[in-house]
Parts: sequence; C-alpha cells; structure tokens
Amino acid sequence: MKNKGKHTVCIHDGEIKDTQFGGAVSPIFMSSSYPFLDTDPIRYPRYFNTPNQEVIAKKIAALENAEAGLPFASGMAAISTTLLAFLQKGDHVVFQNEIYGGAYNLVQEEFENFGIDYSFTEGVEVIDFENKIRNNTKVIYIETPSNPLLTITDIKAVAELAKKYNIITMIDNTFASPINQTPLNFGIDISIHSATKYLGGHSDILAGAVVGSEEQILKIFNKGKNLGGNISDFMCYLLERSIKTLGVRIEKHNENAQFVAEFLNNHSAIEKVYYPGLQNHPNHDIAKVQMNGYGGMLSFELKEDFDAVKFQKALKLIKPSMSLAGVESTILMPTLTSHALLSKEERNKQGISNNLLRLSVVIENIVDIINDLEQAINK
Repeated sequence: MKNKGKHTVCIHDGEIKDTQFGGAVSPIFMSSSYPFLDTDPIRYPRYFNTPNQEVIAKKIAALENAEAGLPFASGMAAISTTLLAFLQKGDHVVFQNEIYGGAYNLVQEEFENFGIDYSFTEGVEVIDFENKIRNNTKVIYIETPSNPLLTITDIKAVAELAKKYNIITMIDNTFASPINQTPLNFGIDISIHSATKYLGGHSDILAGAVVGSEEQILKIFNKGKNLGGNISDFMCYLLERSIKTLGVRIEKHNENAQFVAEFLNNHSAIEKVYYPGLQNHPNHDIAKVQMNGYGGMLSFELKEDFDAVKFQKALKLIKPSMSLAGVESTILMPTLTSHALLSKEERNKQGISNNLLRLSVVIENIVDIINDLEQAINK
C-alpha cells in the first residue's frame, strides 16, 4: 500500500511475519550469533542488522519519509555517532544555542579531544546560524522544539541556508516525534531521536534512532559499528510494541498539553509558560507551519516567592522524575537534572532559572492533572 497514514505505518511497517505460528506480533530473535557462509547479509548485532534491529530502522524511516535508518542503544549514542560520522579533526560545526544538556556536555567535554571546532548561535534566527558559518563548517545541528524552553527553529530556513553553503543539517526531533514533525520534508538531512522518550513511551526503554538518506545512514553505520552503540534485540522488540501506539498517544499528548499550557498561562502563580501551541509563544506562527501538533512537553516558571522543590514534593499525581514522555505525567527541574552539568552562567545565558520546571503532560484524565497542579500551588 502506498501513501499510508501514520497510524497504519506505526502498526505495520517493517514488521516480521511469524511464518512458523502466524502470531500477530513480530517474533523476537535473541541470537547474538548468525551463520556467515553463503549468506547475504552477514548478520551481527554490532552491525545493526539483526531481524529486530531492521524492524525498528524500517519503521522509523517510514514515519519520517526517510530512505533508511539505524537504531541505537541510547539517544546519546545516536547523537555522538552521527556527529562523529560527519566530523573529523579540523572541521567546524554550528550548534543551536539551546540543545539537550547531554549533547551540550558532549560538545564541551569531548570535541576538543577530537580536534573538532564548534560554535553556538546567539539565537535561532537564520542570521544567527549564518553568522557562525566558517570555511571549514561541515554540520549545522538544531533542536526544535528545544529542551527545556520549547524554542522553535525555522527548519526550512536553516535547511536552505545549509544547502547554500553545502553543509549537512541534523535535527534532534525527540520532543516533536515523527507524528508531529517530519524534518526531512523541510530539507533537513538527518533526524535524530532519543527513542527512550515518545517512541518508547512507557518509561521502560533506553534507545535512540537516526534516519536519513541511504548514503548518509551508511556513513553513520560505518562509524557506529566501530563505536559499538548498537541496541539489543529485546529493546527493539519493546520499541516496536511501543511505536504501534505512538500515533494515538501523541494525539492525546497534544490535546492535554495544550489544555495545561492554557491553564498555567492564565494562573497568577506562574511567571511564564513556554509552549509552542500558545498564541503568545514568540515562534507560534513557525510552529504552526512545520508541526502537525505542538507536543506533550511544556515548561513554566513559578513566581519568585515559590519554592520549586517544595512545589514538586507537593504533587500527588505528577511524578518528579528524570525522564519524560511515558504514560504518566512527570516533572523536573532542569537546573538539577537535564542541564545540571552546565555552569550557572551557561544556564542563565539559555534562560534556565531555578524556578523553571519542565512538565511532560501525557495521557491521564486532564481534570486530574489540572487538579494536582492546583493543589500543589495552593499548598
């Protein structure tokens, strides 16, 4: 079937037919050893080509309208392998000023050791990226919506700028998911996910994924087989299970998060709300063009006289937790978790205050989520 809807792709693309028993789900192949005589391809877990690894690669590639994909053991394995596949000693890369704290820390701590130069933009306008381009710039890396302030970058504009200078573009598409955003349709070369989040969606998977052209994925594979960031077949099995419900989960995330964002935006205890679905978000019009929904992630700042730690401890339903995008709503302080490795000056530069909280709104009844926020504020 051609031109299938995303819900159908989530369920059916890439699945393995159970030819022995006719089961409804893909069998799991746990073998770490396969034959090599008279076989093509030669399968090996570190080569990303076991049957269950191939399922995930095909499914995520189909969701993002990409030619090929690779699954990884974590989002950071996907990010680091992809960057190192296209960068070598003497190269330069431009990073958006707001990116996931783990990726930021990777750049700050490791790139000097590899002899790779880098620059962070001052903002997310096209001119901010162009101002940082050098003769040896090989990659532009963006994240939209960004973690944790939900900044929106104009994907098409950045892609067009990069093509003008013959530069590879990469995007961390985790917060949007392939349901809400397909960056390759706007000209981006490579899309990266922490599959631990929405693709996994049940707080029980650690995984990453990358999609792009066959040529680009081959290059990432050649680097990845040496770095060893391959994912286990059991995780692939769980990830395929989870992606089957990705579409319906994201629709509920979108609906609930919009409701919560509007509630907080009008609350006297809240200084500011960061959510691209709000009319007062500075990049709402861009988000409206490049996103099919605004996602389940939002951030908000409590007013100065509130204690963010005490507020979280007062919550009864929403869980203070390190991760996001499960089926249970979670909340965290970026200063203590995702961006704790950044210096105070670096966090201030990004606009990350001590009273900033990142809220993952998921699929519980919306009244219960609102009531929990309200009672914690009152307490």
